[in-house]
Amino acid sequence: MPVLAIDAGTTGVTALVVDEQGAVRARGYREFAQLFPRPGWVEHEPDDIWTATVAACREALAAGDEQPTCVGITDQRETAVVWDRRTLQAPRPAIVWQDRRTTAICDRLRADGVEERVAALTGLRLDPYFTGTKFAWLAEHEPRLWTGVRDGALALGTVDSYVIARLTGGAAHVTDATNASRTLLFDLEKGAWSDELCDLFDVPPSALPEVVPSSGVVGTTDPDAFLGLSLPIAGIAGDQQAALFGQACFSPGMSKCTYGTGSFVLTNTGSDIVRSDAGLLTTVAWDLGDELVYALEGAIFVTGAAVQWLRDGLGLIDSAAEIEGLARTVPDSGDVVFVPALTGMGAPHWDPHARGALLGLTRGTTRAHIARATLEAIAFEVRDVVDVMVDEAGLPVPELSADGGASANDLLLQLQADQLGVPVRRPQVTETTALGAAFLAGLGTGVWSSTDELARTWALDRRFEPAAGARDDGRHDRWRAALPRAGGWTA
Repeated sequence: MPVLAIDAGTTGVTALVVDEQGAVRARGYREFAQLFPRPGWVEHEPDDIWTATVAACREALAAGDEQPTCVGITDQRETAVVWDRRTLQAPRPAIVWQDRRTTAICDRLRADGVEERVAALTGLRLDPYFTGTKFAWLAEHEPRLWTGVRDGALALGTVDSYVIARLTGGAAHVTDATNASRTLLFDLEKGAWSDELCDLFDVPPSALPEVVPSSGVVGTTDPDAFLGLSLPIAGIAGDQQAALFGQACFSPGMSKCTYGTGSFVLTNTGSDIVRSDAGLLTTVAWDLGDELVYALEGAIFVTGAAVQWLRDGLGLIDSAAEIEGLARTVPDSGDVVFVPALTGMGAPHWDPHARGALLGLTRGTTRAHIARATLEAIAFEVRDVVDVMVDEAGLPVPELSADGGASANDLLLQLQADQLGVPVRRPQVTETTALGAAFLAGLGTGVWSSTDELARTWALDRRFEPAAGARDDGRHDRWRAALPRAGGWTA
């Protein structure tokens, strides 16, 4: 009884066919365009996301030998999408989670003294990262569009809601608590949309999707819309929570880091809402229909995207995979430090005005030094988050499970283990975001009977042990000294 998982990510859509043993039997992938209409703005055309979804699924299904029994959805979180309820067409591009245009709105709300209340309700902070600020920007800057939202012609949601609307031919307008908890509109303790927050961000609650469990049937694909298939949609989760689930981090204290466009460290805190005053976020991990499970998260905006920038922006490498071999040609970064704040800084520093910086350049600096400095920067960023989890939040992280595209980089994971001073383990299946969506859908339709059964599917690929003394070799201190030089650049 295979499961189809759709991972609508930031740069493309991945589709996996997963069997009962948790093995990937077929896959498909399609990239879609990244739009940068102004400095600090990042957009996607929703139609491009949908076209990529259909193409990736068609490729995966053609490569598989059995038809799937259900569908799970995972998505880039925080991205704001608006679409017509009747035609399902989007009247404007989606505003992507990386977009910084709402910085002034966040600054204004912070000056009004509401951040403490927002944090108490949501577990988040006022930052352009989150969906509610993007909806507030649309309400303020595109009043004709917002009239359509208010009169019910247009729907609001995140990418999961939009993809499900397209899959069902418009029959379902739903999201789950993991995605809802990233909007600044969701009350963590009540597990529901907050009228108070909707009023603050000028969002009509009637335009928002219904919040449903992360696992369980919530709709059926429309054969006329989706490859002639009528399949139950039975799993929904934001990408990072899906990865936590796919890594089988089902017990409190278990932690993972997904190395993707950004990097995201999540620790399962069970039924406890653990709050941090040191730059971490409290979020919903999943809802299996009985009670909410929570997580503490450190969200780092640019890690894998920095490697893409070396490839596409600077032309220093021809492919992302080339960076490991290039970085290994030098023993260290030659004292070069790269702060990849290309879209501001996320956790634990939270500076939307920060911008990227390369420091310590000399005539002897080569592209290999910059490549190694980029990998070191990713390891430093993750260490900053884990240090906060351990030191301020009091959560032990005895080992870290790694996944995502960049986790294939052995040098990066060794650098990470060295900086953390704890082992880093990589599973055989590193596409754990899509795997988590498959697990949630299969759990909701009886493919798997329990999380214990799912945990038995997890298999180790390689374990990276920290080198003695590497954590305290001074490189992280130099990184910390570089951060203020990149901070506040556009303030």
